[in-house]
Amino acid sequence: MTLTHFGEDGQARMVDVSAKPETARVAVAEGTLTMAPATLSLVQEGRVGKGDALGVARIAGIMGAKRTSDLIPLCHPLPLSQVALDLECEEDLPGVRITATVRTTGRTGVEMEALTAVSVAALTLYDMLKAADKGMVIGAIRVRLKDGGKSGRHEAP
Repeated sequence: MTLTHFGEDGQARMVDVSAKPETARVAVAEGTLTMAPATLSLVQEGRVGKGDALGVARIAGIMGAKRTSDLIPLCHPLPLSQVALDLECEEDLPGVRITATVRTTGRTGVEMEALTAVSVAALTLYDMLKAADKGMVIGAIRVRLKDGGKSGRHEAP
């Protein structure tokens, strides 16, 4: 397997995608923020003193996806056609499951944008809830689905 972010000289480089055709692309990423049951109750009942925690995290995730190329050095800036975040409270975690769906028509995929959206949403929730629960854990961030481009469709097991 060849890693495309390294040139023949071993130096890091931005991949040249200019010869690739533009195709419809989608990526879905997910992750969790686990917390104490009492902290989850604060979120579910809307008693987070800083405001609507899930709404703020949703907007932060969208903003994060749009700024991915500013955060990840070798990512291409992409015109995103959709960024959607779903934040679901799950008592059996306990915590919040975060799912991001990102779409574009372009020459490269949007997996990094989806992963960034989930990460930024989780970090935002952590920030809003840290006064109530210092033991929260951000985890299980992964690409669940990627479709489009030469490599086609990939779904995580």
